[in-house]
Amino acid sequence: MTDNAVVESKSALRARLLADRRAVPAAQREAEAAALAEHLERLAGDAETVCAYAPVGSEPGSTEMLTGLARRGVRVLLPVVRTEADGTPLALLWGQYRPESLTTARFGLLEPPQPWLDGQALAEADLVVVPAVAVDRRGARLGRGAGFYDRSLHFRRPQIPLIAVVRDSELLDEVPAEAHDVPMTHALTPGLGLVSLG
Repeated sequence: MTDNAVVESKSALRARLLADRRAVPAAQREAEAAALAEHLERLAGDAETVCAYAPVGSEPGSTEMLTGLARRGVRVLLPVVRTEADGTPLALLWGQYRPESLTTARFGLLEPPQPWLDGQALAEADLVVVPAVAVDRRGARLGRGAGFYDRSLHFRRPQIPLIAVVRDSELLDEVPAEAHDVPMTHALTPGLGLVSLG
């Protein structure tokens, strides 16, 4: 499959899955968010620092999964999106999560207040939780398509898990992948919990 065909295939799959997400009833979304928060709290174990994200819109989860970790004394770092003047994505910056302090930023994302750390802060994480539209059993992740995470995840320590958070139905047999895509080591879903990939 050519690079253009992979991009088109990703776009079509992304559009379908995002439409399916928007159709999930609020009560189901809340139940899934509560399950993800429980799973993540167990997974964090003795972690001192977790790099995660604040779910927005129809993304699985809620900020409660972050608050639960912070209450336990875990340092939770959230991504800050920045681009070059021409719109080219840069590696993510990171800021510490504090409940009630997030602000709406570019692309509708929720970001932590300054001070921000550079991309190498990812190397401090004991666990990295990544948003995804889908992930497959090999670890190929379908994101939103901008490439911020693909430019950032190489900063993590090699043995640290990369966990894609998806709904149960978004753990697929195969997702179109490109050479630059960084594979996930695990998926986290509301019903299945932690699933090893690869």
